[in-house]
Amino acid sequence: MIVELRKKSQVTIPKSIVDKLGIQEGEKLQIFEHQGSIHMIPVAVYPKKYVENLQREIHTMKNKIKEGKQPVFDNVEDMFKELDATK
Repeated sequence: MIVELRKKSQVTIPKSIVDKLGIQEGEKLQIFEHQGSIHMIPVAVYPKKYVENLQREIHTMKNKIKEGKQPVFDNVEDMFKELDATK
């Protein structure tokens, strides 16, 4: 598809692409150049504090797994069975 570069370097993403990707107005896109091509990738943006808390939680879980204090499951179904059994 061909699109036109407009004032303030704006382009319109064709509706068929927007629909296919399921993106909506206000969502964030990462844009970059690579070997002469322009790439745009939909991204999720989270507050820094949220990401830091998540990183801490992951670090804690990894340590618990290493120490044998955190159960590890082969699949989600097994995890839910274990959670149901502890109710």
